[in-house]
This record gives sequence, structure tokens and C-alpha cells, in this order.
Amino acid sequence: MARINLTTVSEFILMGFTDYPRLEMLLFLVFLSFYLVTLLGNVGLIILIQLDVQLHTPMYFFLSHLSLLDACYTSVITPQILATLTTGQTVISFGQCAAQFFFFTICAATECFLLAVMAYDRHVAISNPLLYTVAMNPRICWRLVVGAYVCGVSGAILRTTCTFTLSFCDNNQINFFFCDLPPLLKLACSDTTSSEIIIIFFGNFVILANALVILISYLLIIRAILRVKSSGGRAKTFSTCASHLTAVALFFGSLIFMYLRTGSSKSPEEDKAVSVFYTVVIPMLNPLIYSLRNKDVKAAFRKVTGRFQVSQKM
Repeated sequence: MARINLTTVSEFILMGFTDYPRLEMLLFLVFLSFYLVTLLGNVGLIILIQLDVQLHTPMYFFLSHLSLLDACYTSVITPQILATLTTGQTVISFGQCAAQFFFFTICAATECFLLAVMAYDRHVAISNPLLYTVAMNPRICWRLVVGAYVCGVSGAILRTTCTFTLSFCDNNQINFFFCDLPPLLKLACSDTTSSEIIIIFFGNFVILANALVILISYLLIIRAILRVKSSGGRAKTFSTCASHLTAVALFFGSLIFMYLRTGSSKSPEEDKAVSVFYTVVIPMLNPLIYSLRNKDVKAAFRKVTGRFQVSQKM
């Protein structure tokens, strides 16, 4: 019987945007612009929430952690894209790939849990407004946030271990712009059945369980809103959920399209486009979604900029 020589992979080649060499400069400027706007928006929102006492509420506490996750989320992916576009260097070591996958998974999973926590927060605020400050006291808020991070880290450890204990031989070209699960599984030369079962079960559980929590929370919110007698009161009450609903629809919609589709309906180009949307575009949009029509954030921004202008004149 002939012996088959398999070379263990020590590095990967990211092939994400190599098909468009003429667009490299344009893509670099677009991704750089998105990244700077994302950092400015999310870090600015965190600072604003810390500086203004009026924003020291559970909703904005959770929002500050969402902004932190979004800033970290895009920072795991975008610098790699920028480096690839500027230097043409598409090689990433096995360890770097595992680290990128690990931190990306932490951010994605934690954001799922945090969006569910924020839905629960809106439910408590609308259904029990008189008991809101008691039910969502600082200790409870911290426990919910820490729980989201613990779940995210635990899931990342599980997924990373299952993925990078597989054998990768000979073919090391990842047809993607970062180390994501589907393209990595395609490169594995060992049996991936058991690992895929664990990874897919966990991924589906995180998405569907948190989606269920959000759905139940909003059903209870709708029930509470329907008890409000005036139509104006109903609209005003529901408007406090509009930003969160938009963020949930964008984030979960992208994840479901990316990871819960059947293999026969998947296209590499579609996957790249959707991944760019939820790793680069959504983190940029979230600060805008939560601030453009938010009177509290606008008032806090005017107050902080007013203080800055006064201090400049003195």
C-alpha cells in the first residue's frame, strides 16, 4: 500500500480580496474609514456615558459594554484586512489564526448574550417601571454582564479547541479575509464529524437561545404596551425599544444567514459580503442607531461639548 505524505500546516494564506487587485487602494480607504468611524463612535459613546450622570442607568450601562464589544469586535478583524491590502501579505501563522478565531468568537458570542440581556432590561423597564431601579440595581446589572462575558469566553474556548485540534494538511489557502469557522473546516484533513457536531450545536444554541429570550421579552413588552390606553403613550413607550430592535435584527439576521443556512445554498462570495457586514459595518452602525434619535444621548453630547468649549475659553 502506498504511503501518503501529508505536511502539517504551520501557517495559512488568506485569499479574501486577492481576486480584486485593482480595487486594493479603494478597499483600503473604505475599510480604514469604517474602522476609524467605528472606533470614534463606540469609544466616544463609552466616554459620553461615563461623563454624564444622566446616562448612569442600566440601559446605558449595557450599551457601554455593547460599544466596547463592537470596538473589540472590529479590531480583531479590520487591522488584518488593512495589513493585507497595504502589504499584500496574506500569510497568517497557525497561532495568529487561532488567536484571531478565539477573540472573534468571544466578541460574537458575548454580543449575542448581551443583546438578550438588553431585551430583558427593556422588558423590566416597560412592564414594571416602578420596580425597575430595584430589579435592575447595579449588582444585578454587573452579574448579567459578567454572565454574558463568561458564556462568551466559555463558548470561545470550546469552539477554538474543537477547531484547532483538527489536522490541517497540505492545502492552507483560506478563501476568506479572516480565520472563520466554515472555511477552516473545509481545509481540515482529519475527520471533522464529531467536532462539527459540537461546534454547530453550540453555535445554534447560542443564536437560537438568545433569540428566544429576545422574542419572549418583546412579547411581554408588547403585552405591556397594549395595556397603555393612549396611542401616543404606546408609541412613546415602544420608541424606547426601536434602537435595540434594529440592532438585534441586523446582528442576528446576519448570523442566521451566515451560519444557519444549509451547505447547498452557500456561496463564498455571499459569505464574504455578509461577514464584512456583521464584522465591519454593524459595529460602525450601532453607535449611530443608539444615538441619532436618542434625546438623552444628544443632550449629554451637547452638555459635554459645552463644558469643553467653556474650558477652552478660560
